[in-house]
Amino acid sequence: MSEIVPPTIDDIRAAAVRIAPHLHHTPLLGSHSLSELTGYKLSFKCENLQKTGSFKPRGAVNRIATLDPEAANRGIITISAGNHAQGVAYAAARLGIKAVVVMPETAVASKVVATRSYGAECILHGDVHSAFEKLQEVQQDRGLTLVHPFDDPMLIAGQGTVGLELLEKDGAPFDAVVVGVGGGGLIAGVATALSSLAPETRVFGVEPEGAATMTLALAAGSVVRLDDLNTIADGLAPPFVGELNLAVVEHLVESVVRVTDVEIRYAMALLLERMKLLVEPAGAAALAALMNGKIPVERGTRVAVILSGGNVDVQRLAELLPGHKRSPA
Repeated sequence: MSEIVPPTIDDIRAAAVRIAPHLHHTPLLGSHSLSELTGYKLSFKCENLQKTGSFKPRGAVNRIATLDPEAANRGIITISAGNHAQGVAYAAARLGIKAVVVMPETAVASKVVATRSYGAECILHGDVHSAFEKLQEVQQDRGLTLVHPFDDPMLIAGQGTVGLELLEKDGAPFDAVVVGVGGGGLIAGVATALSSLAPETRVFGVEPEGAATMTLALAAGSVVRLDDLNTIADGLAPPFVGELNLAVVEHLVESVVRVTDVEIRYAMALLLERMKLLVEPAGAAALAALMNGKIPVERGTRVAVILSGGNVDVQRLAELLPGHKRSPA
């Protein structure tokens, strides 16, 4: 087995140049009311306003743009419940590459429609576990190149451009950055960028109680596969984290904490009410951790919160938001 080589700050800088013609430089917004509620000086990196509604096309564009010509001609394949699917479909369309996306049959309907609207072929198959088996079958039959959802150096480098942009606002590094964790690509990229350019900034991860794959992997010292995933944050619920991402998190991330679905719902409602931002459950998890005192940083410090996505199925919005406005105990 070849050695796993994480991306460098130079890879991330190159990715920033590569993706710039295709993606938004998303805003970094403050909120006086949410800062007062949490006791932190909060800034929100609004990846919910990115192309396709999440940070995912950053990594997808960078990965696809660095394919060799032969692989690009054959086409690519990936697997995703939604946001990565849209990111890859968008990136492939921009770069003129044929894309196939395998999605579990439980994928949110609006995300399937959006993926197809970018021109990708979508194959709906089984649950998240059997969908991986389907991907391997189709990849082998058609000779396609895999664009991994989270465990690939060039994909991680693309996601790391979020970290670069966090440092551009006023030049002063944040005291802490809080990032939602699914497969771990985003937090690995952000932590890599910040460790090189702002090593004093502390990085924390947040994952759902019902899909705590990174927490379990950190405890075990190796990737752990979960057969039972139970959370409203589908964007943070792959059955395992990336091996490369785990290695980066072990070295560069201070800790990973868990939040409940109730806490995520409340954070979603606050972002909608106070900032007029519609953020999906996965995107609201980082704020949920801060709202419930789970990030061990001093009050009054400058904290960046990454709102990783905003792809909420309108048909499910009412059931995702809490029926009350009191914070959970």
